[in-house]
Amino acid sequence: MLELGRAGTAGTEKGTLPVLAGGAPVAALRTAKVRDAATAVVGGEEWLFTRSARGLAGRRADEPEGSERFRATQTSWWKGTWGVELDGTRLHMRTASAWRGTHRYTRDGATVAESGFTGGWLRLPTLAVRDPLPLPAQVFLLWVELVLTRRATAGAAAGAAAAGAAG
Repeated sequence: MLELGRAGTAGTEKGTLPVLAGGAPVAALRTAKVRDAATAVVGGEEWLFTRSARGLAGRRADEPEGSERFRATQTSWWKGTWGVELDGTRLHMRTASAWRGTHRYTRDGATVAESGFTGGWLRLPTLAVRDPLPLPAQVFLLWVELVLTRRATAGAAAGAAAAGAAG
C-alpha cells in the first residue's frame, strides 16, 4: 500500500510529501498550493502532474507538453465518476464510500486499486493496489486522490463561509 507521509519527513525537504510503501520512501511529491500541479520524483525520474483542459494529466519531465502518459477525466460530475488512462491501461474510477471520500479503480469490472486515508488529524490519501501497476502510475493515482481531497475540502470551506455570511 502506498501512502503520503507528512511534509518534511522521511528524508524529504520541506514542502515535499514522501510517498511511502510499508513505511519506506519510494518517491517524493512536491505539490503546488495555488493550482492542481505537482512534481514527482520516482526512481530518479521526474514526472510533471498538472491540470489540463480535459482533467488531470501526467508526463515525464523530459517529454514535451501534450505527450501525457497518464490522464484522469471526469466522466460524470453528478455520479462522481472518472475515466483514467495509465499509459494505455484504461481504468474506471467511482466513489467507493461517499461518507469516507474514498474511490475504487476498476478494469473490466475487477478492482485494481482502492483509495483510503491515514488516520489522525491530518488525513492524507493512501492507495491499496490489487493488480500490478507501475510505480509512476500509482503515484499519479495518489496525486489524483490528493487533488480531489483538496477540492472537496475547499468546497466545504467555501460552503460553510457562505452559510455563515447568509446567517
